[in-house]
Amino acid sequence: MDRNLTIVISGPPGSGSSKASLALAKRLGLNYFSTGDLFKSYSKERKNRALDIWNSNFGKNREFHKELDNYQKEKAKKGNIVICGKLSIFLLKDLVDFKVWIESPLKVRARRIAKREDIPMIKAIDQIKKRENIERREWKRMYDFDYFDSKNLADLVIDSSEKSIEEIVEEILESMKNKGLIP
Repeated sequence: MDRNLTIVISGPPGSGSSKASLALAKRLGLNYFSTGDLFKSYSKERKNRALDIWNSNFGKNREFHKELDNYQKEKAKKGNIVICGKLSIFLLKDLVDFKVWIESPLKVRARRIAKREDIPMIKAIDQIKKRENIERREWKRMYDFDYFDSKNLADLVIDSSEKSIEEIVEEILESMKNKGLIP
């Protein structure tokens, strides 16, 4: 690749942002970093790791989040990377070449999570709602920003409801080509 690109992808839980970010990074030969993976690595639980951290004093600690923010900012400055993170579009807006928001309705996201975690659909919906509520509340408190508003800062918004990861990646690549970011 001729350019040292930095791309961020975000979206609500279960939208496909993590899988699309990883697939895009592989396709473009870029590095991949997930703030969510790093955040969840602080949990001892196998499932519900994000909720496990958010429900702790540690997870609600602004200094902890500042460290995560600074870490992803350094990665963005180095470039040659696709970053997946719930706040990344907002936090990195001036450091990146391309910003993508991936979304889909709650029931579609819940169905994906239910399948992935082998749990009933009703439990998946409950988990998503709890996670979204706590993330939106805590980030609003810490940053005075609702991360769902990242959609308004994105260069591209994709509804992943009826699309495979490959189709999402193709749509991102086509948009990047149209903007002259890739050949």
